[in-house]
Amino acid sequence: METTRLKGARPDNRWGILVLLALGLMISFVDRTSMSAALADHHFVREFLLTHVERGWLGSAVFWSYGLLQIPMGWLVDRYGVKWPYAICFVLWCLAAAATGMVTTLFALILVRLMIGAAEAVVVPATYRYLANNFEETQKGMALGIFSIGGKMGPALGAPIAAWLIVESSWKAMFVATGLVGLIWLMPWLLMLKNDFPSKAGLAAAKQRAASVPLGNLLSSPVVWGGLITNFCYSYFAFYCMTWMPAYLVEQRGLSLKQSGLYTFVSFAGIAIVAALAGWAADRLIARGHDAVVVRKSFIVAGFIGGTTVLLGAYTRSPQMALFWNVVSLSLLGLATANNLALVKLTLIPKQAVGLNTGVQQVATSLAGGVSASLSGWLLHLGGSYTLPMLAIFVFLLLGATSTVVLLQRKWAPKVNDCGHEQPQSEGLVRQILP
Repeated sequence: METTRLKGARPDNRWGILVLLALGLMISFVDRTSMSAALADHHFVREFLLTHVERGWLGSAVFWSYGLLQIPMGWLVDRYGVKWPYAICFVLWCLAAAATGMVTTLFALILVRLMIGAAEAVVVPATYRYLANNFEETQKGMALGIFSIGGKMGPALGAPIAAWLIVESSWKAMFVATGLVGLIWLMPWLLMLKNDFPSKAGLAAAKQRAASVPLGNLLSSPVVWGGLITNFCYSYFAFYCMTWMPAYLVEQRGLSLKQSGLYTFVSFAGIAIVAALAGWAADRLIARGHDAVVVRKSFIVAGFIGGTTVLLGAYTRSPQMALFWNVVSLSLLGLATANNLALVKLTLIPKQAVGLNTGVQQVATSLAGGVSASLSGWLLHLGGSYTLPMLAIFVFLLLGATSTVVLLQRKWAPKVNDCGHEQPQSEGLVRQILP
């Protein structure tokens, strides 16, 4: 199959742009998860008089607006390109992240967190729109592995950096610094990616392509619903770690705030490395002739089952073993990362609907973030320890593995109304005509 590229993107620079997309994702996660370090800081908690439940609300706020705007953002990038929607939203979320350090009430804190989530909603739909047009099936696992490193290194680097800034200065300085520094990313983005905003004729063609796979076709597909379940279950665990891991390490395992940042870094670095290697390994197997769906499903199931070892850390009395399983369980989840992303957002999805479908799938991802942060706070309040929150993770991971096996099948991929348009990408049929 011939690779299709966005209008204006330099053919020899797509890997460089992919790295920029990964960095953009990393910055979004730094700004999204810096709150977890603040929630583990007793000065921050005392200043706002936060209860466990209110900490859960504050940790989850960003995910509600993030989820609400996923489908609109997918619709937007399918029609209006990647460069300018991404750039505008990037500036907005960085400024909102910096403003977090200037507010004085819980209501204002929640408001700026909602603003961050709303602007960050563009990141994933825009990225998948770009990947769908620039990378073949045998490259998608590696490409998504590289991209997903940004999502894992965001909390991996953000947690210790935020903790260090809080200890050395204050939580206010931490939010301002992490918000404004990210703006450096904007210059190479504007220089490397040429304008892909469509002309009037191009916009009409984009609307016609997108209309061939309407939202109804997506919502009637078991593959899409399977993806919603797997993305929710995967993200429930990942976002628990992003929002509650520092507090768990400090409150239940007796680490200092700086030590909790270090162990959070190791855990997320582990999942990032495993994700990249698993995506590369799956690509190599597919390139050798193995069925793409079977290969990626196998990695996904292995990742979900490996992640259930988090429960061993919950029940062990040894702090050392608890930390060990904390790192291992999240790292093993990396087996599923790139392959789940490739399967439910690219491989089994018609190319012309990638942005819209990604928006749909990201609703489940953001819902998982909101539910994970809030439910974990309530379970912590109910049980008085982190055992119940980790037991919930175990249940969701088993559900994700089951959904992968049962629902993610090629025969149930979304239908294309116009037979002249492309079918799901794993079949590699026709080259998409771009404006």
